[in-house]
Amino acid sequence: MSDLLPISIKVNKALEKQFSTLNSIKNKLEAQLNFQTLTANWYGDEENILCISLFLENEVGFSAHKKHLKKQNKTIDKGQVEYINYSDDVFSCFYQNDNKIDVCIALTPSELNLLLKSPKVIAIFLQVKLLKVLNLMAKKLALPLLTYS
Repeated sequence: MSDLLPISIKVNKALEKQFSTLNSIKNKLEAQLNFQTLTANWYGDEENILCISLFLENEVGFSAHKKHLKKQNKTIDKGQVEYINYSDDVFSCFYQNDNKIDVCIALTPSELNLLLKSPKVIAIFLQVKLLKVLNLMAKKLALPLLTYS
């Protein structure tokens, strides 16, 4: 189902094993974020819908993802792909010809520690972190900002 939605969340297998509720939280967040972006009018041109894949990674997966994308980008024309490093734990690749953005988001060791100690906050923590990342995309693409609900 998530393949049909403009925003999809893909979770690192190690994180899924570490947090048993993560898959159901991911599904709820996917639905919520797609609804919020729809109501914020991110998809005005139905022929040219922006697709965003949010990759939730641990430190190891984040590093591997970064190396893979940098290696891949060397083979793609520079005018077609824009690589943006937002912070130590977030980067994106915007594939302009496909109108697609891959965003890699790391859960840092300190964040993982917090979530392991307080698993009840996982849903709200991820909601805030993902909204923050999507608002970075919104600013870059001159789209309306999303609000926290």
